[in-house]
Amino acid sequence: MMAAPILVMRWLDWLNLLVHYLYYSVLSVGGAIALASEMHRYLVVQQHWLNEAQFSSSIAIAQAAPGPNILFVALLGWNIGLNSGGIAAALFGVLVTMTGILLPSTTLCCISAHWLHRNRDLRAVRAFKQGMGPIVVALIGSIGWILASAHSEPAADWRLWLLTAATGLILWRSKVHFLWLLAAGAILGWYGMV
Repeated sequence: MMAAPILVMRWLDWLNLLVHYLYYSVLSVGGAIALASEMHRYLVVQQHWLNEAQFSSSIAIAQAAPGPNILFVALLGWNIGLNSGGIAAALFGVLVTMTGILLPSTTLCCISAHWLHRNRDLRAVRAFKQGMGPIVVALIGSIGWILASAHSEPAADWRLWLLTAATGLILWRSKVHFLWLLAAGAILGWYGMV
């Protein structure tokens, strides 16, 4: 990954990072990846603690690695720590971001799961579950746009964007398993068609 300039992280900066991740945790309906666009705005655009390449690479590596997709939060904290002073700071960055993203959502999840299970037949509970679907899809679509825009130009890469739209439409309207579409995209990329 490309290194960002050396940062000077004060204790107030680390506390600010923790508070932001506590906030993200409460808002991360559909998983932390749904808020990656907001994390990008804060970490890259506003604070300049990471550069574009570090942010995109953190998500890509975590998504490619086996395990939960929340690993990208640990990699973001790791990179912030590395940029600010080495391995000890990197481990502290992982601790800050992972504590922030996991503590509130885990607590809220345990409490609400118990309550929802007891009240699963209420009309309001069923309506809430159905209403959250489109919101989660839109949030995940926004991070897809940010990640795709960072590495390509829509006018120049129109075939790639067309393939993406077609794949999304096929997934939405048919029962084709996504791995077949992923394999088709890999083959098209291998031969330089996209």
